[in-house]
Amino acid sequence: MQSSQRAQASEHVPTHTSVAPGPGARAKDRAPSSEERHGATVVDPAMAKRAVSAAALGNAMEWFDFGVYSYIAVTLGQVFFPSGNPTAQLLSTFGAFAAAFLVRPIGGMVFGPLGDRIGRQKVLAITMIMMAIGTFAIGLIPSYAAIGVWAPVLLLIARLVQGFSTGGEYGGASTFIAEYSPDKKRGFFGSWLEFGTLAGYIGGAGLVTLMTALLSHDDLVSWGWRIPFLIAGPMGIIGLYLRMRLEETPAFAAMEKEAAEQEKQRRTAEKKTGLREMIVGQWRAMLLCVGLVLVFNVTDYMLLSYMPSYLTSELKYDETHGLLVVLAVMALMMCVQPFAGRASDRFGRRPVIAAGCIGFFVLSVPALLLIRQGSLAAIGLGMAALGLLLVCFTSTMPSTLPALFPTKVRYGSLSIGFNVSVSLFGGTTPLVVTALIGATGDKMMPAYYMMAAGVIGGIAVWKMSESAGRPLPGSKPAVASEAEARELSTAA
Repeated sequence: MQSSQRAQASEHVPTHTSVAPGPGARAKDRAPSSEERHGATVVDPAMAKRAVSAAALGNAMEWFDFGVYSYIAVTLGQVFFPSGNPTAQLLSTFGAFAAAFLVRPIGGMVFGPLGDRIGRQKVLAITMIMMAIGTFAIGLIPSYAAIGVWAPVLLLIARLVQGFSTGGEYGGASTFIAEYSPDKKRGFFGSWLEFGTLAGYIGGAGLVTLMTALLSHDDLVSWGWRIPFLIAGPMGIIGLYLRMRLEETPAFAAMEKEAAEQEKQRRTAEKKTGLREMIVGQWRAMLLCVGLVLVFNVTDYMLLSYMPSYLTSELKYDETHGLLVVLAVMALMMCVQPFAGRASDRFGRRPVIAAGCIGFFVLSVPALLLIRQGSLAAIGLGMAALGLLLVCFTSTMPSTLPALFPTKVRYGSLSIGFNVSVSLFGGTTPLVVTALIGATGDKMMPAYYMMAAGVIGGIAVWKMSESAGRPLPGSKPAVASEAEARELSTAA
């Protein structure tokens, strides 16, 4: 991990920090001579695939933990926030949900610079185990009936631990993959990060759906709700083992030894890089990041986190059927995800993201009207339309956002910008929309909210530069083969 950072500091190769080579790999497989001969880094396909797999797997585990809270929000409201008003219960539950997002920028400010300093993989391992601890702790908290007000207080503390750890996850994982990908395939490789997110969501939604189908309401409220949270403990241990095992290979040790000089140079440069440079020095890129993340996360949390509760609490739709619909939509998104990522490599990030922004502005109202019809077919069609539009963002953001920032501040700047936007706009979506519906009585508020997000995202797309097929700022070109490196050198 440290070795990857040394490589990053030299500004010559995309950081291959996420996964070390296998036991049989040799130091020369990193092909430094190719860069010297052709001015480009040849990415080992096998190593790149392992990097993507490790990042996606860790992301899936984190978002299983984080997402379960959303899927079982109605039940949690009854356990931790007793009230005769279901809307008040849901508001209280989503208030605790939103609170976790308030500390995400703090987590980004801590873990982002740390990832630029000690390496991506170590920080990602730390965030994953913290998330597992926070989620596991929720499963152990007594109910309001047992300990009174201490129950929601402890729930809030556990949610803050989750939020703090998540502050370092996305920026690190997307940086991790982007720096390991060939320039012409960064969109395709990056799309697998959100594939992992969807897999985690499906795991959480599937488990909650199974429990709601098999358990009575009383059993679910008394003890069943704890099961998905308690699973987080073993999952966190497994995930930590996998990442640490990948790091501790002979090739990684050899890479550490070879990069001693780069490490010295990196530490010298590090002292000159602080939060001011990460934020003020990157103000334009930071604003673009906030705008892109806003449309991405408002629509993401609206569809995957809020809609199950919206169907149940606002439209009085059967809870099990609502979760099954969301589960099917996420499976559809997973099928489309890699193809959309590849399309962004071919046609560019801007056209794909712009299509999503325009689609949400034009189709949010028709899609929600379909959902409100109440039939399974209408709900499925409306949710599927929103899900396919969301893929325009999930497939491109992991490759688009890292390309906004130079290598030496990428993890830190991206983590800060991403989490500020998520905290202010994405994570508050369920709470704000629920409150707006309660205040106005207008159940079309989710559509209006997504339309506004589409406008803001469209402005960000208009102002951003195309990054598809181009080197990351501060890095040499990254290619998939020696032949491509030679062609690039000849063209130059």
